[in-house]
Amino acid sequence: MSGNSDPLTPRAKLAVTAGKAAAAVSRAAGRGSGSVIGGRVALRLDPDLLARLATHLDVILVSATNGKTTTTRLIAEALRAAGPVVSNALGANMPAGITSALAGGSDAKFAVIEVDEKYLAGVARDTDPKAIALLNLSRDQLDRAAETRMLAEHWREGLAGTKSVVVANADDPLVVWAASSSPNVVWVAAGQMWKDDAWSCPSCGGVMQRPGDDWFCGECGFRRPTPSWALSGDYVLDPHGSSWPIHLQLPGRANKANAASSAAVAAVFGVPPQVALERMYQVQAVAGRYDVVQFMQRDLRLLLAKNPAGWLETFSLIDPPPTPVILSVNARGADGTDTSWLWDVDYTRLTGHPIFVIGDRKLDLAVRLEVANQHFQVCENLDQAVQAAPPGRIEVIANYTAFQDLRRRVGN
Repeated sequence: MSGNSDPLTPRAKLAVTAGKAAAAVSRAAGRGSGSVIGGRVALRLDPDLLARLATHLDVILVSATNGKTTTTRLIAEALRAAGPVVSNALGANMPAGITSALAGGSDAKFAVIEVDEKYLAGVARDTDPKAIALLNLSRDQLDRAAETRMLAEHWREGLAGTKSVVVANADDPLVVWAASSSPNVVWVAAGQMWKDDAWSCPSCGGVMQRPGDDWFCGECGFRRPTPSWALSGDYVLDPHGSSWPIHLQLPGRANKANAASSAAVAAVFGVPPQVALERMYQVQAVAGRYDVVQFMQRDLRLLLAKNPAGWLETFSLIDPPPTPVILSVNARGADGTDTSWLWDVDYTRLTGHPIFVIGDRKLDLAVRLEVANQHFQVCENLDQAVQAAPPGRIEVIANYTAFQDLRRRVGN
């Protein structure tokens, strides 16, 4: 439901005020947006604050290993056709960051919230969402995240019997298995480029058969559901069989898939596909991703890739050789400290590109590139890599904290 009645108790109002003050101090100290520390302070004062803040909103949750920040932004843009939207647009996607975002949305009708995969069930319990978008599941942060099948089980248990409309990717067996416990699912054929986490059946452990775009388990019969929405080239097909053109400023097939899922979510709230997709064109970059920036008299396109599935999608959208490519990898807490995932990435796709390697774990990456028979140069920092790169726009691909380092260096 939506409305203007104030759901906040005096204690909740105090918590919101204290949280905003803590966030302001954090920003003034140059420690980032302050959304996480602000949310932590607010939740310490009122542990039920997230649920209270959500009561007057139509909440939409978005969760996935890859693409959730972009899809959250696309859904938010589409739903603005139907009313004011509050969103955690900068990607603070755990309960503290989500609480901070909702605290700023007292006049909103919709809340479009990105949620870390591990927190989805708990946030759904607190916010009573009207819709939940599930995009994909693949390996990520191997030192601290659950194995993908365990994450899918966590989703499946947490969403069992939910009243929410679940908009789910029919092409990812793990997502299908997780969503199948929900009584009201809208299936979207959004595609799955990275299949290496989906060769065993999540239901029985048998070997999945994957002829073409279809998939099924020959042992227990678990199979791909029939989608009602689909990505088809540069078009979204709706449940009535109509096709709607996708015009995005964001590059790549993955973002067209995100747009297809976003259009399906918008339709739940009465926003027609044509209107939703037209509004999505406004999105040029998402928290710095896909931005083209000027640095040392060169054009750099900033691309985020945090795990094997993300790197595979990113390789598909960069300009062809001989475009120079800078790769930056860290292994800090927010990235996961285990870099063994580098061996799951097919770096032979960079053959022909001049490659320059930076970041905390540049030597780990250098070994991987050496084994992949790639020609590369290890550099001390971004400045040195840009100086060494041949003419033309440079594609810069980085994992999470490396990406934040780059944004600070180029003033983005």
